[in-house]
Amino acid sequence: MAVNRQIEQSLARLTLEQRERHFHHHSYREDLRQYELMRRGDPDAVAEGERMFRGPNTGSLSDDPLTNYRYLFVSAVTMACRFCMEGGMDSEIAYNLSDLYIRKMDRCESVEEIFSLHSAMFSDFTSRMGALIREKTYSLPVHKVMEYISRRLQDPLTVEHLAEVAGLTPSYLSTLFKKETGIALSEYIRRERIDMAGQLLQYTDYSCTDIAEYLCFSSDSHFSRVFREYVGLTPTEYRKRNFQRFWNKDETPERSGSK
Repeated sequence: MAVNRQIEQSLARLTLEQRERHFHHHSYREDLRQYELMRRGDPDAVAEGERMFRGPNTGSLSDDPLTNYRYLFVSAVTMACRFCMEGGMDSEIAYNLSDLYIRKMDRCESVEEIFSLHSAMFSDFTSRMGALIREKTYSLPVHKVMEYISRRLQDPLTVEHLAEVAGLTPSYLSTLFKKETGIALSEYIRRERIDMAGQLLQYTDYSCTDIAEYLCFSSDSHFSRVFREYVGLTPTEYRKRNFQRFWNKDETPERSGSK
C-alpha cells in the first residue's frame, strides 16, 4: 500500500509539472502510425519515426539524455519487431534483428549516434517488410513449410517430415509446393541452404568444412559443387571477394575455422 501511495504522489507531481510546462505525450494513434507505416513497407515510416523519436513530445525516462534515448530506442525496436511479426515477418528474423540493433545501440556513445542508428533500424525493418509484401502470398501449408525450413536448415529435411509439419501427404505437399512456387521442394531447400552458406562465408570465419557440415551437405566437395552451380564461384572464391569482418571482438562466434 505504501508503494502505491508513493506512485500516486509521484504521478500527481509529474502530471502537474508537465501541465506547467505545457508538455504532453504523443497520442496513442500518433505513436502507432509510424509502426503501421513500417508494417506496410511504406518508406514514409522512416521520416515519421525520426519525427516521433527526436521530437519535443518524446517521453522522459531518465534525467540523463543518453540513458533516456537508450531506453527509448529499446522501446522503439521492440515495437518494430512486434508490428513486423504481425505483418508476416519470420519471428526469428524479427527477434534477431531486434537483438542486433539493441547490441549496436549499447555501444553508442552519444545521442546523435542513437538517432542515426534509430533511422537505420527503421529503414531496415521497413524495407524488409516492403520486400516481404511484394512477394507472392502462399497458402498456409506452404507458408508453414517455408518458415519451418528457414529455421531448420541445419537439420536433415525430408518431404515426409515436412508433410507432417504441413498436415498433408508427402505427394500432395510436393505437388502443391511446386504449383505455388514454381520449383520443387528439394530445390527450394538447396537454394535456402546456399543462401545461408553465402551469409556464413561473408559474415563469419567458419571454415568451409564447418559450413558444409552445418548445412547438411554430404561432403566438402558436394558443398563446393552445389555452391558453384548456384553462385558461379566456389565457396573459397566467394569468401575472398565478399568476406567482411562483421563481428566485433565481443561478438565473435565461439567456433572458428580457416578462411
